[in-house]
Amino acid sequence: MSVRAAMLALLSAGEASTYQLRKAFDEATGQVHPVNIGQVSSTLARLERDGRVVRRSAEPEDATAGTWTLTPEGRDELEDWWMRPVDRARPDRHELVLKLSLAVTAPGVDVTALVQRQRTATLSSLHEATRARRGIADSDLAARLVLDHHLFAVEAELRWLDDVEGVLERAAATRPAVSPADRPADSRAEARR
Repeated sequence: MSVRAAMLALLSAGEASTYQLRKAFDEATGQVHPVNIGQVSSTLARLERDGRVVRRSAEPEDATAGTWTLTPEGRDELEDWWMRPVDRARPDRHELVLKLSLAVTAPGVDVTALVQRQRTATLSSLHEATRARRGIADSDLAARLVLDHHLFAVEAELRWLDDVEGVLERAAATRPAVSPADRPADSRAEARR
């Protein structure tokens, strides 16, 4: 998620302090993607450096003091962001995908157990998100959209984990059995110990 674009979008509603922007971000995302005050401060500092926002403050040494407002260049960047579709050509580095792709090539990793542990954690996440979604008023469209997306993503992850198990089972069924004579000499010596 682009915190930079989110800050510009939030400031399009009017002048705000760093703390107000952090709170508005959390509210707009249903607190599914919370940001800390440091992320907001550093993002605003970069936006200020790039001429996209201006800070009005009585205390220049305090990065969280004062209020922020968009510049015309900030409004242009925001408009460009609204008009541009999200780029799916470069998928995010998803830790679970990376973990599983490395696990199937690393020696001694029980990939099936890894998948089962992840499934348990993902199911727990699904239950938590479902409970949170039930608590959202229909009128809170921002939180509803974010939580619905999270629910769909978690459900898709569960389907993907099912597919991973099927792939692992098929790979194990087609893998030729290795006889002791086919193993390297050092592994035969290790097996005799």
